[in-house]
Amino acid sequence: MVADRAAGEDATLPEPQRATELLDQLAGELAVRGLTARLTAPAGRVPSLHVVNPRNSRLAEDVYAAPARDGLWWFWWPWAERIAADDDLPSAAALIVKVLGTKDRAHG
Repeated sequence: MVADRAAGEDATLPEPQRATELLDQLAGELAVRGLTARLTAPAGRVPSLHVVNPRNSRLAEDVYAAPARDGLWWFWWPWAERIAADDDLPSAAALIVKVLGTKDRAHG
């Protein structure tokens, strides 16, 4: 998927704005799959998406969007592990659903 990516206009946005847009898109994908997500973008800090399993609020995690060293954008766990490429929302959502232990309403 990354190799097929066309350089879109959004790739030239400032990093915090691009991150916010990507996280907002991911929030929509997660909502369809039964998770709640709240975007936080405090001034001077990196935007993040706080994702919660509504059936067990102790199952929650923050997700980030940022470029890797090669310049390609990814979704990341807070411990700096990649989740999925920015253009692969279904894979990112599926892994987050798996980690937070909720049934994927959209795909099963």
